Amino acid sequence: MTAGSIDEVQALLALGDRTLLFVGGGTALPPGPPVDLEISTGRLNRVVEYAPADQVVTVECGVTLAQLQGELAKNGQRLALDPPRPAQATLGGIVAANSFGPLRTRYGSVRDLIIGVSILRADGTRAKGGGKVVKTVAGFDLPKLMCGSYGTLAFIATATFRVHPLPEKTVTLRARGGDPLEMVRHVHALQLEPVAMIALGEGAGWDVFIRFEGFGAGVRAQREKLRELGEAEWPGHAEGAVRLRFGALPTQAAQVAKALAPLRARLEWLPTLGLGFASCAGVEPEALQRARRELTGLGGWLTAPGDWGPAPASLAVHRSVKKQLDPEELLAPGRYVV
Repeated sequence: MTAGSIDEVQALLALGDRTLLFVGGGTALPPGPPVDLEISTGRLNRVVEYAPADQVVTVECGVTLAQLQGELAKNGQRLALDPPRPAQATLGGIVAANSFGPLRTRYGSVRDLIIGVSILRADGTRAKGGGKVVKTVAGFDLPKLMCGSYGTLAFIATATFRVHPLPEKTVTLRARGGDPLEMVRHVHALQLEPVAMIALGEGAGWDVFIRFEGFGAGVRAQREKLRELGEAEWPGHAEGAVRLRFGALPTQAAQVAKALAPLRARLEWLPTLGLGFASCAGVEPEALQRARRELTGLGGWLTAPGDWGPAPASLAVHRSVKKQLDPEELLAPGRYVV
């Protein structure tokens, strides 16, 4: 069903005794067993409060990223998140899946931009955490707890974010067939501050894209220090039926490419963070396990939709939190490690 209001969702939760799944745009929803009721957030799409002077915005969970960016752009601002499919991805879903893109290089992840949240617990009880100011120490850090919870802990009703000014000028440079690690070292040696870096690999070699944003003079000065590189269009996210996440040391780009070769995927590697995505039409279970073993041997990790790999050392903590917020295990069963 499509909820018409947050009050409707609260009433459904209060009924209890049924398994529930909350669905936004479906862009990062992991597979799982059937549930008794799926609740769509498509009509919960209001911008609740926006204070441009304070650079803070509060939205309902069903607002899409593209919708919010359109509203913020009217005041020369944006939410510095760039996950795939912004026209479909909702803010509630982005928080729940901890979705991100190359802008994480400069601005961090959802955890760094969310400052407040209101939720409905499994029994319909309302709760909130954080606030409407960038710096707050009031109460439990509920906003960060919701990041990456995949709907297993609570229904994210609204979220409050800090926003940033739109840049005056943007330029993207491209190093063809470059070594991501050497390019990062070169950029650091020149004391440059790119807003994003991404290395794309499909087969042998990487193409490294470097993006500078800000005031015109500052962008031109940084671009001049890399005059040997040509300008290019910023690459979009790869399209693929399956999108995997992986991580390893930033120094291990070559080893990562070799480890993930069995997947035959297009790799998106954030070389300053040691995080990346692998996109492909499909994944053979044997190839996934082989790639995971290779990456784990490097000290890294690999997750696929619905396949989180070995249980984390923090599993007991996950289960404890789940028991406190959803003791009957009614929310998004089988969608996460708990």
